[in-house]
Amino acid sequence: MTIDPMQRWNLTFTAGAAAASLVLATPAFAAGVAVGGAIEAINFRALHRSAKRLFAGELAGAGGWAPAFGLRFLLLAVGIGAAIVGGAHPVGLLIGLSLIIPAALVETWRTRPPVLGGLPALLPDDPSWDRWDPWLARERGEDDEETA
Repeated sequence: MTIDPMQRWNLTFTAGAAAASLVLATPAFAAGVAVGGAIEAINFRALHRSAKRLFAGELAGAGGWAPAFGLRFLLLAVGIGAAIVGGAHPVGLLIGLSLIIPAALVETWRTRPPVLGGLPALLPDDPSWDRWDPWLARERGEDDEETA
């Protein structure tokens, strides 16, 4: 079983947050962080696997994607509900569930493309900037409305 680098960061952040909250807060809070991180790790793994299968063409449209998507959210709600009923601290659980966001940011920053200097670029006051449509990622045509 291979672990995606983003999952490694998520597990690292979860372990660090659980350890820090065990020292700085109550054991229930630390358990909430750990349970939230575990639920998020399972959820992310399922989402990552489904997205890879969808983009590889193994899931044909909504036929295979939509039921799995709905089932994943149902299981996520059941897991969160069971954690709350089991006594997990709600704020700790929320923090554990949210640690995928910093993990995604760190991994995205680490794998960013290199910055290449010395490439040709337009001057800031070049008139061709006015012809570029950032919403369509192309130059405006004659029939496009002039909104600039």
